Amino acid sequence: MSVEPAIDSGAVDETRSVLASSIARFTAAWDAAGAPPRLAEFLPRTAEVRRLALIELIKVDLEYRWIRYDFPKRLADYRAEFDELRSGPLPPDLAYEEFHALRRSGFALDVSCYPTEAAATEWAERDYRSTLIARPQAQHALEGIEVGDRVDDFDLLVELGSGAFARVFLARQRSMQRLVAVKISQNHGTESETLAQLDHEHIVRVFDQRLLAERELKLLYMQYLPGGTLSKVLALVRSRPPERRDGGLLLEAVDAAMRDKGGLIPGESATRTAMPERSWPETVAWLGSRLARALDYAADNGVLHRDIKPANVLLTADGSPKLADFNISFSLHVAGTSPLAYFGGSLAYMSPEQLAACHPQMSETAENLDGRSDIYALGVVLWELLTGSRPFDDESRAGDSESSLERMLRLRSHAIEPRYFEELPPDCPPTLRRVLLKCLAPDREDRWPTGAALAQQLELCLDQRARDLVDPPENSWRARVGPWSLLALITMASLLGDLLGMAYVNLHNHGLWALWFSEGELFRLRVLGNVLALITTPTAIAVTNYLCRRAFIVWRGVRRGRTYDPVTLSRARRDTLVDGDRVALLAFAWWVFAAAISAIGLVVYTGLPPGHIVNLIATMLVSGAISVAYPFFVVTFFVVRCFYPRLLTHGETARDRDALRALSRRCTRYLAVAVAIPLVGVISSLVFLNAEEVSLVLVPIYGLCVLGVLGFLGDYWLFRQTEADLRAFERAVSK
Repeated sequence: MSVEPAIDSGAVDETRSVLASSIARFTAAWDAAGAPPRLAEFLPRTAEVRRLALIELIKVDLEYRWIRYDFPKRLADYRAEFDELRSGPLPPDLAYEEFHALRRSGFALDVSCYPTEAAATEWAERDYRSTLIARPQAQHALEGIEVGDRVDDFDLLVELGSGAFARVFLARQRSMQRLVAVKISQNHGTESETLAQLDHEHIVRVFDQRLLAERELKLLYMQYLPGGTLSKVLALVRSRPPERRDGGLLLEAVDAAMRDKGGLIPGESATRTAMPERSWPETVAWLGSRLARALDYAADNGVLHRDIKPANVLLTADGSPKLADFNISFSLHVAGTSPLAYFGGSLAYMSPEQLAACHPQMSETAENLDGRSDIYALGVVLWELLTGSRPFDDESRAGDSESSLERMLRLRSHAIEPRYFEELPPDCPPTLRRVLLKCLAPDREDRWPTGAALAQQLELCLDQRARDLVDPPENSWRARVGPWSLLALITMASLLGDLLGMAYVNLHNHGLWALWFSEGELFRLRVLGNVLALITTPTAIAVTNYLCRRAFIVWRGVRRGRTYDPVTLSRARRDTLVDGDRVALLAFAWWVFAAAISAIGLVVYTGLPPGHIVNLIATMLVSGAISVAYPFFVVTFFVVRCFYPRLLTHGETARDRDALRALSRRCTRYLAVAVAIPLVGVISSLVFLNAEEVSLVLVPIYGLCVLGVLGFLGDYWLFRQTEADLRAFERAVSK
């Protein structure tokens, strides 16, 4: 495990040193005089850290004035005294500290006097936790810890990493005789309480914490992951040209990290065996899907991470990622935390709204952040892993000043510039580019709504067939298919099924009608047949299009920029998968209806024997089967290949698995119908006919058999293609 500074380790360490020095001198002056020192004299001259130092010194001043002594002073007085606080809202952590300083001193509080009354009410219900960033004594104690020391129950073996306010060691826990990762930090934040809530395979598991009260430090120990962090992987990416990157690069970085720590390279596992077979974009998608699942799980448990960066992603021995460092996260379920009281984070990976919350002159606050900020940060991390650089032209010391922070905000206030697309590796699938660009949308409403939705989109990238269906090449015919094509396909398929059925009925029965009926009877039957055709065929087509409207409406709305909730999108996708059934079953239903009306007409207008009536009705039912088997496979093939994938690019898809499997089972049944058509046609034509009558239908029967075999072969080809597509989609959405 490791800790990384926000942008530049030297800049952060320098800031930490300045803050610790200012606070140390200020507290010494308070203790020596027992009266308020002149706070302005302890502010650093460096403009970049002056405001931050002022905020930290006011926190100390509030504690001395209200709790240790009796020199009360309100934030309004500080605001009037210092220019740095006059414009914009007061920092939320200052309001939090004043609230608890007054409360701990016994002062009667009126929560309505605070700008965020709801937050103040929440603070009153929870235990106080200091938001002071730099504690001189704690910082000195932290810097004095060395490899080889025994701290509490732990022998420190190797330093794994260090950051602005924490150090991480590989240690042996004496009482349990096991290796653990020990993070020793200044005693603020709620990382241990936050992680204790979470039990997910891609979130680092925390065991417990210890407080080192005399040093003002906190010790957090957790599972040891020997594979290093994504920072090491990123360094290796930057040293390799795109054509030399593949899944083996991830294992190479993991193995190097293990050797550095004296560990043994593990034997083969299913994950390690599969990794070298993946391209580098597929490997990035694989890592991202697992981290997105972790974020989704955390969000479902009321936890936001708010500091996603490569150094906060740890790797197991087989390369599986685990999310760590929830030190500045916010949890709805941990007493004493509030989104208004957070600080920190890595500016380079922050979403626009999180950067705005860091800016002292902007009204955006941490209270307004949600899981989509973490999704944005994950998008930045994945883009950087994919290309070796972030998709922003930040300054080397970005965020050191308000003007620099404003420039970062401007760069992130619009879509990623096309020039950055050239940095994507040549083998990057369009699906992955689309998914990452949606992660990096400036407006949070345009991003993936949940980590689960993002994970499933990334998993599409891992299946070549599925991703090629979802994001076809720009010059392919599938890329030009629009929503109106769905209605056109349904109409043509319905019409084709009816025409094939009517062609067979007429060819089969033409000679029999001339033998069995008089001219008057033939005229009346033809009028009845034409009326049925004119009514049933357009009605069947209209009803089928109406029943298939949902997918058309949603797809057309999405193309016009409308947004739909996940339930509507999921229903539209699953609705699309039954369009072939609607075309087939409605066509058969209308043939059954026509057969029933024809039977009544034969009884009313003719004296035909019952056996002959049954033969004619059976012929119509065979025609109905023809209108079932062939249109179904045509519609289903095009729906699965062209229309369903377009809706798959929006929202979460986990519910589609059962619908995909059900369609696969139905395809097998419809194929059985296609096989049976010639056999049923022959049997129904011969059972009730004598030799003379059989001779009149031999040619149509031969034609039915030949065309039935050819139709079955066509259906079988469509069946195999559709099955392969369905399996690809099922692999992508079932994980």
